[in-house]
Amino acid sequence: MSTPTLAVDQAHLMHPLHHPSAYAGTRIWVKGQGAHIYDSHGRDYIDGLSGLWNVNIGHGRCELGEAAARQMSMLAFHSAYAGGSNEQAIRLAERLCALTYPSINTFFFTSGGAESSETSFKTARYFWKAQGKPDKIKVISRNRAYHGLTLAAMSATGLQAFWPMFEPRTPGFLHIAAPDPYRYEQKDTSVSPGVAMANELEQAILREGPETVAAFIAEPVQGAGGVIVPPDDYFPRIRQICDAYDVLLIADEVITGFGRTGRWFGLHHYGIEPDIMQFAKGITSGYIPLGGIGVSDRIRDVINGAAPAQRWMHAFTYSGHPTCCAVALANIDIIDREGMVERAAASGRRLLAGLRTLESLPHVGHVRGLGMMAAVEVVADKSTRQLHAPSLGVTQKLIDGMLDRGLYSRAVLDCVCIAPPLITSDDDLDRIVNIVGETVEAVAAAVA
Repeated sequence: MSTPTLAVDQAHLMHPLHHPSAYAGTRIWVKGQGAHIYDSHGRDYIDGLSGLWNVNIGHGRCELGEAAARQMSMLAFHSAYAGGSNEQAIRLAERLCALTYPSINTFFFTSGGAESSETSFKTARYFWKAQGKPDKIKVISRNRAYHGLTLAAMSATGLQAFWPMFEPRTPGFLHIAAPDPYRYEQKDTSVSPGVAMANELEQAILREGPETVAAFIAEPVQGAGGVIVPPDDYFPRIRQICDAYDVLLIADEVITGFGRTGRWFGLHHYGIEPDIMQFAKGITSGYIPLGGIGVSDRIRDVINGAAPAQRWMHAFTYSGHPTCCAVALANIDIIDREGMVERAAASGRRLLAGLRTLESLPHVGHVRGLGMMAAVEVVADKSTRQLHAPSLGVTQKLIDGMLDRGLYSRAVLDCVCIAPPLITSDDDLDRIVNIVGETVEAVAAAVA
């Protein structure tokens, strides 16, 4: 069977972030193996973003296809609405109990990250409403956060380019500063930068009124917004603030979950637990769509204790899809059996050390990362941290330059994001560093 042409694609397919201007550099991906992907011309690229932050175990793992086929041959799908269940969903929920946080033992499955965000927001509102606090509906997020692009999820997302053509946004969402050690302008110098950043949450809660705020949602490491790693004391202070004002803490682990940061889940680095955690992407390594949330025992008890007429009326057709859950179980087995979480920690240290050598370049302002997530921020002026003018198109030039050199990844706000599969070899990690460095130098020279 021949590969479809780009003309057929353009005639019939509407892409995420769609615009015809993007077709000039389109590649049709036809194969993946390990940390590499191949286009329809047979060219080999390092997959520097694990597909879209999700192919944790690498491409071409036949075990996941075999797990899907076994389940499909028995029971491909049936509804898991209350009153029905399936073996694979039950097993996956039980497995997640052992991997996540001690207080989180109950799970609801979705088809992906945006559905997980929507589920978290509705669950937070339900939790307070069921306890006679119907005014606690607001959700606080952060600038440069990414929580999905359905309407409420988009409203929580703090990347403003996604908003204008779909506004008005859903009411009840607001944003505070990202905990970016490179760009945060600290006003209160009586505390550490991490505590000062966290205290912005307290200030927002007090401005809005604690009686109106349901939850704070945060990625343990902000991914699509530029791999922002907070100071170590940021999240412990966030947990204190949420407890003080009766605000639920939602951890968006869609990117950071399942080994990406060198721990099974991102908040494990900071010694705290969320009230709700949401996941997707790495739970199946992107081989099949699946997401979900886990809720604390406290939230579960409120949901289970409600009268039937006030039940948790939230649902998706594909919640607990048995085939998806079977693939997730096989994927988790591989991550566990092959020590990929520990490997991600070690490989991440090598990757970050290599990328930090690029800080000697005149247009590399900052390098940061945790585990197999890293970023290289490109600036016009290193002394002032000034970005290039948007009209120069540096972000797209960085993406194109990496592709030309055999590296697939993405950039946002002139920040190159790197998150290769957890199994990426040392040689490929070193090659990623070299390609990013060569690309930054070439783009900087082109726009000078």
